[in-house]
Amino acid sequence: MKSTIGILTGGGDVPGLNPAIRAVTIRALREGHRVIGIRRGWGGLVDVVPDKDADNSAAFQVLTEELVNRAGRTGGTFLHSSRTRPSHLPKDVVPTHIRDTYTEDVNDITDAIVKNLDFLGIDYLIPIGGDDTLSYGAHLHQRGVPVVAIPKTMDNDVPGTDYCIGFSTCVTRTIELTHKLRTSAGSHERFLVIEVFGRYAGYTALLPTMAGAANRCLIPEHEFDMEHLTELLVQDRDKNPSNYSVVLVSEGAKIAGDTDMSFEGQETDMFGHRKLGGIGDRVAAGLKATSPKFNQGRKVNVINQRLGYLVRSGDPDALDSIVPMVFGNLALDLIDAGKSGRLVSLQNGRYGSVPMETIIGTKKVVDVGKYYNTERLRPQYKAFNGLPLFIMTSDA
Repeated sequence: MKSTIGILTGGGDVPGLNPAIRAVTIRALREGHRVIGIRRGWGGLVDVVPDKDADNSAAFQVLTEELVNRAGRTGGTFLHSSRTRPSHLPKDVVPTHIRDTYTEDVNDITDAIVKNLDFLGIDYLIPIGGDDTLSYGAHLHQRGVPVVAIPKTMDNDVPGTDYCIGFSTCVTRTIELTHKLRTSAGSHERFLVIEVFGRYAGYTALLPTMAGAANRCLIPEHEFDMEHLTELLVQDRDKNPSNYSVVLVSEGAKIAGDTDMSFEGQETDMFGHRKLGGIGDRVAAGLKATSPKFNQGRKVNVINQRLGYLVRSGDPDALDSIVPMVFGNLALDLIDAGKSGRLVSLQNGRYGSVPMETIIGTKKVVDVGKYYNTERLRPQYKAFNGLPLFIMTSDA
């Protein structure tokens, strides 16, 4: 046996995770490696009991070709996922067997994680996730663990790569569902407000709008004025033979004057994030209240829909079947070359890798000056020559 490779998926599920796991496993097994699937992201490594007589079946499983072939054509992640952060683990979720060691309200149990990796005999670790999941992978690499990372997030906001697993399916589903919803908007001559994913980056609102799914879009990188938005949407509605207009709203978008984004509640996860949600409701209420000012005194009603899990569920599209296959093989290329501390990437149409440190301390967001018309609240539609497939690159 060459080496033992551990693989895990963290954060939100997206279509394309299972194809990535399949790609890693098939190639690795055929080259003589052993592959262990860590269950529930970093949570599985937290729960491992480093005792040969312990039942750790809930924490990890040995992967086979039969298992990954069956799962590789489906969406989600058969290894399951979580938002566990071992460097910031609350006392009440510290496993029983190490509670005497970690007694603070919030604990960094990285020493235990390294011990568990040694117990499992893992020589290389492949985490698949967004910047939260991968930032802890970078932390482990700094502790001496050989890590090769694969970027995944529907928001497409992991620094260092133009593409993250899940993004294409998200854009495809957003376009598809928006086009379905517009029939109701047209039937009732309403505004259609659709809230989409995008905490810090507006790619999932910009690209569907660019593809004709909406008249306007609101992104986290630029605060918007409600009256200005209403005026634009009334104009769009008046020009439409079916008398309706559509706006896509990133969940992280902010109304001018807001000090923060819109949240569902006060509770935070281990990465310090509160659950976003509600900006679509606020936009819908604001449009309805403001519309008489620009519509000859008549109120325009609103259809308001949050797409949510509809765009992250189900099977991957073509790109989210192909790119994960390549990313998985890129990870094996690096392992075969004895390299670690790398994030596999796609930049300007070329596959490669970048240092994992790229993830830390930076955010990948839309370059508003290049790609967003702040006066018209929609994408820029010129200067495409020489741009890559998804237009907005990782250096934006």
